[in-house]
Amino acid sequence: MLKTLRSYFWWTYERGSLHYDVMVTLILLFLFLGPRFIDFKDRPVETVALHSSEVLIKEAGNVGDASRFLYQIRADEIHHYIAGDDSDAAIRSAILRVIEPIAGEVTLEHYEPVRDAEGHIIAYNAWITR
Repeated sequence: MLKTLRSYFWWTYERGSLHYDVMVTLILLFLFLGPRFIDFKDRPVETVALHSSEVLIKEAGNVGDASRFLYQIRADEIHHYIAGDDSDAAIRSAILRVIEPIAGEVTLEHYEPVRDAEGHIIAYNAWITR
């Protein structure tokens, strides 16, 4: 039995043999069934622009005949424009100041903050129509 386990560990069986097929089957079962039954604690990370000057743009459908887009702006860039005034009007104005050089004249439907695991605001999602 120890010799068989050692051969499995060092992968000494010839291709096409019964033991080789068993090893390959076990590996494939682990690859395809493992994520379903084992919690690897891997979750998607919220995609945020890496640099404060970057803006992520995603298509968000249509509203009537206008196109809707989701712009994600880092909080650093917004706070650069609002300078301590955290009112809704100041944040809306800062979002438009960042987006309008990129997209031209747009309408800001609404925005919401994106928070990290500790609850700090790291970005703002802004829904824009053009």
